[in-house]
Amino acid sequence: MNAGRIAPLALYQEVAERLRQRIFSHELPPGTWVDEQALAADYGISRTPLREALKVLASEGLVTLKPRRGCYVTEISERDLDEIFTVMALLEGQCAADTARKATEADLLRLRGIHAELEQAAARQDINGFFEANQAFHYEIQMICDNRWLTQCITDMRKVIKLSRHHSLFSEGRLEQSLAEHREILATLEQRQPERAEVAMRSHIRSGRQALARIAAQREAN
Repeated sequence: MNAGRIAPLALYQEVAERLRQRIFSHELPPGTWVDEQALAADYGISRTPLREALKVLASEGLVTLKPRRGCYVTEISERDLDEIFTVMALLEGQCAADTARKATEADLLRLRGIHAELEQAAARQDINGFFEANQAFHYEIQMICDNRWLTQCITDMRKVIKLSRHHSLFSEGRLEQSLAEHREILATLEQRQPERAEVAMRSHIRSGRQALARIAAQREAN
Protein backbone atom coordinates (compact mmCIF):
# COMPACT_ATOMS: atom_id res chain seq x y z
CA MET A 1 0.00 0.00 0.00
CA ASN A 2 1.36 3.44 -0.93
CA ALA A 3 1.57 5.53 2.26
CA GLY A 4 1.62 8.69 0.17
CA ARG A 5 -1.81 8.13 -1.33
CA ILE A 6 -4.69 10.37 -0.29
CA ALA A 7 -8.22 9.04 0.20
CA PRO A 8 -10.57 10.00 -2.67
CA LEU A 9 -12.77 12.14 -0.43
CA ALA A 10 -9.89 14.24 0.98
CA LEU A 11 -10.22 17.98 0.50
CA TYR A 12 -8.00 19.85 -1.95
CA GLN A 13 -6.61 21.76 1.05
CA GLU A 14 -4.87 18.57 2.18
CA VAL A 15 -3.32 18.16 -1.25
CA ALA A 16 -2.19 21.79 -1.14
CA GLU A 17 -0.58 21.28 2.27
CA ARG A 18 1.33 18.19 1.13
CA LEU A 19 2.63 20.02 -1.92
CA ARG A 20 3.41 23.08 0.19
CA GLN A 21 5.65 21.01 2.47
CA ARG A 22 7.40 19.38 -0.50
CA ILE A 23 8.11 22.84 -1.88
CA PHE A 24 9.38 24.19 1.46
CA SER A 25 11.69 21.18 1.88
CA HIS A 26 12.91 21.73 -1.71
CA GLU A 27 11.87 18.21 -2.64
CA LEU A 28 10.21 20.22 -5.40
CA PRO A 29 12.89 22.88 -6.02
CA PRO A 30 12.24 26.31 -7.56
CA GLY A 31 11.76 26.06 -11.32
CA THR A 32 10.54 22.45 -11.18
CA TRP A 33 7.74 21.55 -13.57
CA VAL A 34 4.77 20.14 -11.66
CA ASP A 35 3.77 16.84 -13.28
CA GLU A 36 0.05 16.80 -12.55
CA GLN A 37 -0.51 13.31 -13.91
CA ALA A 38 2.27 11.78 -11.83
CA LEU A 39 1.20 13.59 -8.65
CA ALA A 40 -2.44 12.60 -9.09
CA ALA A 41 -1.37 8.97 -9.50
CA ASP A 42 0.97 9.18 -6.50
CA TYR A 43 -1.76 10.59 -4.25
CA GLY A 44 -4.47 8.36 -5.68
CA ILE A 45 -6.74 11.27 -6.62
CA SER A 46 -8.22 12.74 -9.76
CA ARG A 47 -6.64 15.80 -11.33
CA THR A 48 -9.54 18.04 -10.29
CA PRO A 49 -8.60 18.40 -6.59
CA LEU A 50 -4.95 18.59 -7.61
CA ARG A 51 -5.65 21.52 -9.90
CA GLU A 52 -7.66 23.23 -7.17
CA ALA A 53 -4.71 22.73 -4.82
CA LEU A 54 -2.35 24.26 -7.37
CA LYS A 55 -4.62 27.31 -7.63
CA VAL A 56 -4.30 27.74 -3.86
CA LEU A 57 -0.51 27.53 -4.07
CA ALA A 58 -0.50 29.95 -7.01
CA SER A 59 -2.46 32.47 -4.92
CA GLU A 60 0.28 32.16 -2.27
CA GLY A 61 3.01 32.73 -4.86
CA LEU A 62 4.51 29.26 -4.38
CA VAL A 63 3.76 28.02 -7.90
CA THR A 64 3.35 29.82 -11.19
CA LEU A 65 0.68 28.79 -13.69
CA LYS A 66 1.84 29.37 -17.25
CA PRO A 67 -0.75 29.15 -20.05
CA ARG A 68 -0.05 26.24 -22.41
CA ARG A 69 3.14 25.45 -20.50
CA GLY A 70 1.82 24.02 -17.26
CA CYS A 71 2.66 24.74 -13.65
CA TYR A 72 6.11 25.41 -12.16
CA VAL A 73 7.43 25.93 -8.65
CA THR A 74 8.10 29.66 -8.42
CA GLU A 75 11.69 30.82 -8.76
CA ILE A 76 12.47 33.70 -6.43
CA SER A 77 14.99 36.26 -7.64
CA GLU A 78 17.27 38.60 -5.70
CA ARG A 79 14.99 41.45 -6.73
CA ASP A 80 12.01 39.53 -5.33
CA LEU A 81 13.84 39.13 -2.02
CA ASP A 82 14.75 42.83 -1.93
CA GLU A 83 11.13 43.83 -2.46
CA ILE A 84 9.66 41.26 -0.07
CA PHE A 85 12.05 42.12 2.76
CA THR A 86 11.33 45.83 2.27
CA VAL A 87 7.62 45.21 2.85
CA MET A 88 8.32 42.71 5.65
CA ALA A 89 10.38 45.31 7.51
CA LEU A 90 7.48 47.75 7.38
CA LEU A 91 4.86 45.23 8.50
CA GLU A 92 6.88 43.55 11.24
CA GLY A 93 8.05 46.95 12.45
CA GLN A 94 4.41 47.96 12.88
CA CYS A 95 3.72 44.71 14.75
CA ALA A 96 6.58 45.44 17.15
CA ALA A 97 5.37 49.00 17.76
CA ASP A 98 1.82 47.83 18.47
CA THR A 99 3.11 45.06 20.73
CA ALA A 100 5.11 47.58 22.77
CA ARG A 101 1.84 49.42 23.38
CA LYS A 102 -0.38 46.41 24.04
CA ALA A 103 1.78 43.78 25.75
CA THR A 104 0.74 42.64 29.22
CA GLU A 105 3.17 41.25 31.76
CA ALA A 106 1.95 37.77 30.84
CA ASP A 107 2.72 38.49 27.17
CA LEU A 108 6.22 39.67 28.03
CA LEU A 109 6.77 36.59 30.18
CA ARG A 110 6.03 34.37 27.17
CA LEU A 111 8.39 36.40 24.99
CA ARG A 112 11.14 36.10 27.61
CA GLY A 113 10.65 32.33 27.63
CA ILE A 114 10.98 32.12 23.85
CA HIS A 115 14.01 34.41 23.95
CA ALA A 116 15.61 32.07 26.49
CA GLU A 117 15.27 29.31 23.89
CA LEU A 118 17.05 31.57 21.39
CA GLU A 119 19.90 32.09 23.86
CA GLN A 120 20.21 28.36 24.50
CA ALA A 121 20.16 27.45 20.82
CA ALA A 122 22.79 30.08 20.05
CA ALA A 123 25.01 28.75 22.83
CA ARG A 124 24.80 25.29 21.22
CA GLN A 125 25.28 26.74 17.73
CA ASP A 126 22.03 24.93 16.91
CA ILE A 127 20.88 26.70 13.76
CA ASN A 128 17.71 24.65 13.36
CA GLY A 129 16.74 25.18 17.00
CA PHE A 130 17.48 28.89 16.72
CA PHE A 131 15.37 29.13 13.57
CA GLU A 132 12.39 27.46 15.27
CA ALA A 133 12.65 29.75 18.31
CA ASN A 134 13.07 32.75 16.03
CA GLN A 135 9.87 31.85 14.20
CA ALA A 136 8.07 31.45 17.52
CA PHE A 137 9.36 34.84 18.76
CA HIS A 138 8.11 36.69 15.69
CA TYR A 139 4.80 34.82 15.72
CA GLU A 140 4.24 35.68 19.38
CA ILE A 141 4.79 39.37 18.64
CA GLN A 142 2.19 39.11 15.88
CA MET A 143 -0.27 37.45 18.26
CA ILE A 144 0.21 40.17 20.88
CA CYS A 145 -0.18 42.84 18.19
CA ASP A 146 -3.54 41.22 17.41
CA ASN A 147 -3.98 42.53 13.87
CA ARG A 148 -5.07 39.62 11.70
CA TRP A 149 -4.46 41.50 8.46
CA LEU A 150 -0.86 42.22 9.36
CA THR A 151 -0.39 38.60 10.42
CA GLN A 152 -1.91 37.27 7.20
CA CYS A 153 0.31 39.46 5.01
CA ILE A 154 3.45 38.54 6.95
CA THR A 155 2.60 34.83 6.86
CA ASP A 156 2.06 34.89 3.10
CA MET A 157 5.37 36.64 2.48
CA ARG A 158 7.28 34.30 4.77
CA LYS A 159 5.97 31.40 2.69
CA VAL A 160 7.50 32.92 -0.44
CA ILE A 161 10.80 33.60 1.35
CA LYS A 162 11.02 29.85 2.03
CA LEU A 163 11.49 29.38 -1.71
CA SER A 164 14.99 30.80 -1.31
CA ARG A 165 17.61 28.06 -1.55
CA HIS A 166 19.50 29.44 1.44
CA HIS A 167 18.85 30.53 5.00
CA SER A 168 20.29 33.75 6.40
CA LEU A 169 21.49 32.00 9.59
CA PHE A 170 24.08 30.12 7.55
CA SER A 171 25.87 33.41 6.85
CA GLU A 172 29.01 33.64 9.00
CA GLY A 173 28.33 35.53 12.21
CA ARG A 174 24.62 35.93 11.47
CA LEU A 175 23.40 33.75 14.37
CA GLU A 176 25.21 35.90 16.93
CA GLN A 177 24.11 39.10 15.19
CA SER A 178 20.50 37.92 15.11
CA LEU A 179 20.60 37.05 18.81
CA ALA A 180 21.84 40.56 19.65
CA GLU A 181 19.04 42.03 17.54
CA HIS A 182 16.45 39.93 19.38
CA ARG A 183 17.84 41.14 22.71
CA GLU A 184 17.36 44.73 21.53
CA ILE A 185 13.81 44.06 20.31
CA LEU A 186 12.86 42.42 23.60
CA ALA A 187 14.36 45.29 25.60
CA THR A 188 12.34 47.89 23.68
CA LEU A 189 9.16 45.88 24.25
CA GLU A 190 9.85 45.53 27.97
CA GLN A 191 10.51 49.27 28.19
CA ARG A 192 7.30 49.89 26.21
CA GLN A 193 8.96 52.09 23.62
CA PRO A 194 6.95 51.69 20.39
CA GLU A 195 9.17 53.86 18.20
CA ARG A 196 12.37 52.12 19.26
CA ALA A 197 10.70 48.71 18.91
CA GLU A 198 9.68 49.53 15.35
CA VAL A 199 13.19 50.70 14.44
CA ALA A 200 14.80 47.64 16.05
CA MET A 201 12.50 45.23 14.23
CA ARG A 202 12.97 46.92 10.87
CA SER A 203 16.74 46.82 11.33
CA HIS A 204 16.52 43.12 12.24
CA ILE A 205 14.57 42.26 9.09
CA ARG A 206 16.94 44.26 6.89
CA SER A 207 19.92 42.48 8.47
CA GLY A 208 18.36 39.14 7.51
CA ARG A 209 18.13 40.27 3.91
CA GLN A 210 21.75 41.43 3.92
CA ALA A 211 22.85 38.04 5.22
CA LEU A 212 21.01 36.29 2.38
CA ALA A 213 22.66 38.65 -0.11
CA ARG A 214 26.10 37.73 1.28
CA ILE A 215 25.36 34.04 0.82
CA ALA A 216 24.24 34.66 -2.78
CA ALA A 217 27.40 36.65 -3.50
CA GLN A 218 29.60 33.90 -2.07
CA ARG A 219 27.80 31.30 -4.16
CA GLU A 220 28.38 33.30 -7.35
CA ALA A 221 32.04 33.84 -6.45
CA ASN A 222 32.53 30.11 -6.13
